[in-house]
Amino acid sequence: MDKNQILDLLNKFKNDEISSDTVLEDLKKFPYGELGYAKIDHHRGIRTGYPEVIYCQGKSLEHIKGIVKHMVEEKNVNILGTRANRDVYQAIKEITSDVEYNELAKTVIVKKEEYKKTKNNILVVTGGTADIPVAEEAAITAEVLGNTVERLYDVGVAGLHRLLANTDILFKANVIITVAGMEGALASVVGGLVDKPVIAVPTSIGYGANFGGVSALLSMLNSCASGVSVVNIDNGFGAGYMASMINQMSDEKGDRK
Repeated sequence: MDKNQILDLLNKFKNDEISSDTVLEDLKKFPYGELGYAKIDHHRGIRTGYPEVIYCQGKSLEHIKGIVKHMVEEKNVNILGTRANRDVYQAIKEITSDVEYNELAKTVIVKKEEYKKTKNNILVVTGGTADIPVAEEAAITAEVLGNTVERLYDVGVAGLHRLLANTDILFKANVIITVAGMEGALASVVGGLVDKPVIAVPTSIGYGANFGGVSALLSMLNSCASGVSVVNIDNGFGAGYMASMINQMSDEKGDRK
């Protein structure tokens, strides 16, 4: 059930075509598609504002194809899949030609409509070039969810002048996602420069004592800069999703490009 279906239901009630009991019975349901191996949450867009996203890693190709096929048949909306490899992309191409793959970000998108764009923008910043795959997952997630996104890559603290030379880009952002491995200091530096929320993403980039991203995670959690929140290691999707929620709350109603 999407917003149009709910509006149709309410209009029928307004016109005395159905009873209040029928309306309540339909609205209290949280519809999902039963595939046996998956339950597709069609109501998620109504509850949370965003449709269900497919986490592809660990799923068989046949299961992914079945999920995508069901979602495509159910409604004409964009579908985002994360942690997808090229085999996933090729499998989905067997179902629909409206599919895009970003090998760097490991995202696959069934694009049925153009993305909306907010007036305010989200800025994605990386410490190094090696952090870009996680950053791209965050950026693409935010774009698919209807946000204007800018990127500022390879401005880590080892060459702080690179970041300070781009303060105009930092200052105009509404939400900032910082993506960094090693010691993860970028989040604190950015958090100390801006008056906007900073979402820190620790990456698993680094040498042995980085412990697969744990050192960056702990540094970010212990940031002395106020206004910094932290998602899990390499979780670009989670950062992009949270940034979108914050950005769209502050975006003026109907003020879209």
